Amino acid sequence: MKLFDRRDRTAGAPPPPVRVNGVEIPPEAIIRDVQYHPAPTAREAREMAARALVVRQLLLQEAHRLGLAAEPRIDSQGRRETDEEALIRRLVETEIRLPKPQEAECRRFYEANVHRFRRPEIFEVAHILFAARRDDPAAYAEAKRSAEAVIRELASHPERFGKLAAALSSCPSAKNGGNLGQITTGQTTPEFEEALSRMEPETVHPDPVETRYGVHVVRMGRKTPGETLPFDLVKECIAEYLVERSFRHAVRQYIAILSGRATIEGVSLDRAAGPLVQ
Repeated sequence: MKLFDRRDRTAGAPPPPVRVNGVEIPPEAIIRDVQYHPAPTAREAREMAARALVVRQLLLQEAHRLGLAAEPRIDSQGRRETDEEALIRRLVETEIRLPKPQEAECRRFYEANVHRFRRPEIFEVAHILFAARRDDPAAYAEAKRSAEAVIRELASHPERFGKLAAALSSCPSAKNGGNLGQITTGQTTPEFEEALSRMEPETVHPDPVETRYGVHVVRMGRKTPGETLPFDLVKECIAEYLVERSFRHAVRQYIAILSGRATIEGVSLDRAAGPLVQ
């Protein structure tokens, strides 16, 4: 994305000054901040940067109004907060206090979202790939015939899988006897996963498996079923998530309160509730 500059303005008109309670945010500061706000157009990126700096100015003004002092922290990598960062953090810590979710609330979330706490199935898989493109019907048909021939041979001599993979497979896994190791849902193509879901441990799929990469002979090793994680194992993670969610909501509300009693010129915060709160 091209960064906003003075030549990139609608109809050549300069953007209006941006002020918070009479304090102007320098145009140069907005231009510098554009790089942190990717957007389809330079105009949108500038508007996002301006809104972010307006929120920052609102928070700093409120911190000064409350007489808060900046106490910069240094993180584990030796990076020091700026005075403004420390002041905003102090304001948020002072003004936004959230109770830790009770176990009953965490359990309700768990029961309503139990699908999110399930370990996926784990498959130990090996394959022999006959690479071919679907848009080359002749080559794809030949790959399928080769895969069918290998499946017939393995029906009588399953112990030959590794040698056949090393000799015939187009996949880099050929050097390991076709072994792909442990894979889970989402790591392979839908067609490959669908075939795995139907297979029993220690078997070769009875038919070639066709994907966009070509035709596969697939062997299943061990298969570990997926399982739902017990509540006690995930309740602390749920509590952290709920606190974070509540915190973001509280910050949005706090910014809305500050902006509602402030005089803001040059930009609207109507669309700022989401991306400005990181």
